[in-house]
Amino acid sequence: MSSRLSLLPSLRPYATYAAVSSGPADSTVAAARPPVRGSTLIRSSMDDGDARSAVHMGGFLSMRRYDPPSWSSHLRPLPSHTFSLGHLPTPIHRWNLPHLSDGVEVWIKRDDLSGMQLSGNKVRKLEFLMADAIENGADCVITVGGIQSNHCRATAVAARYLNLDCYLILRTSKALVEKDPGLVGNLLVERLVGAHIDLVSKEEYAKIGSVTLADLLKKKLMKEGRNPYVIPVGGSNSLGSWGYIEAINEIEQQIQSNCGVPQFDDIVVACGSGGTIAGLSLGSKLSNLKAKVHAFSVCDDPNYFYNFVQGLIDGLRAGSDARDLVEIQDAKGLGYAMSTAEELKFVKDIAAATGVVLDPVYSGKAAYGMLKDMASNPAKWTNRKVLFIHTGGLLGLYDKVEEMTSLVADWRKMEIDESTPREDGIGKMF
Repeated sequence: MSSRLSLLPSLRPYATYAAVSSGPADSTVAAARPPVRGSTLIRSSMDDGDARSAVHMGGFLSMRRYDPPSWSSHLRPLPSHTFSLGHLPTPIHRWNLPHLSDGVEVWIKRDDLSGMQLSGNKVRKLEFLMADAIENGADCVITVGGIQSNHCRATAVAARYLNLDCYLILRTSKALVEKDPGLVGNLLVERLVGAHIDLVSKEEYAKIGSVTLADLLKKKLMKEGRNPYVIPVGGSNSLGSWGYIEAINEIEQQIQSNCGVPQFDDIVVACGSGGTIAGLSLGSKLSNLKAKVHAFSVCDDPNYFYNFVQGLIDGLRAGSDARDLVEIQDAKGLGYAMSTAEELKFVKDIAAATGVVLDPVYSGKAAYGMLKDMASNPAKWTNRKVLFIHTGGLLGLYDKVEEMTSLVADWRKMEIDESTPREDGIGKMF
């Protein structure tokens, strides 16, 4: 047993597996089946009866049979199960952005508050992908991303929740590939939860690709007797896209709840790997929402993403054309995870004006691109009700601390007059 697990003597390596039937509301919890090695569906000191009740109620970290929205039930293949990993539904509120044109109304869906250590939009995809990993008997997962990948950090957390080992292949510069990657931002969380990290240079990554790199590690682990499950970059495959098909269902329910959320004309979101916009755009078309999806790509180019999203949609046998479902604009600027001074100032200004903190890699660039487009094409947005999806990524700001320091220099030493009474011990330190 590893030293990490030896510090947790009360943690059972396996827990009861039980799935809620997709039948009537009063159906009983399905009988438990033998647990898969390395899988924990509920970590709790509850006895079996209480654990089953938690699963039956759809408790956090429970696994349930997936019942898709009726308007998506014709898609194939349908996911069989999903995990409850997120704090859902995430709130929607009015976003009082400065300098909006007359008649434009912007709201924001706070998927940055989805839980799981600030894991943003990644949670929704992982609810389906982790369920599939467990269904396939995995004892560990592999995924790939940049050195500050939000997806990799989210996967590491989700894996640890479910008592699966996590292997991360992280892309970094050639100069740093043989050095300790440090504890900045996402890396701190990944390393705290015990993820195994393999570094690869950007040059090698460009020549080999994420699929082959993950397959190499998979074969190595299989030779060691492990049963790894590979999650693609960003969790973006056809299965992962169900996370945002389901998010559309959630948005519809929020609109129908009579809590002041309006019917939206447009949805705006960042695009980094394609799965989120595939789910949103397909779900919006199939549902009653029918909002136009606008994606701002933070890497690659729009043509790449149109083709990639088309592949995900075809993988669901949806029979739709990606170019009819979503408008994709280039917002990568200097490049993936690289920010201009103007973009970072925008993130700071929006936080100061509205209290909403955007990340510099995804939602910061998407919001920046959205407001530029609104200013350049006012007729396109006039009298539109727009929902902006905040996909999270706050920890990425820690990688920009040096660049942002001059933007937030609003501090000073407090001035205290010499005549102010002083007495040793009067100020208690709590």
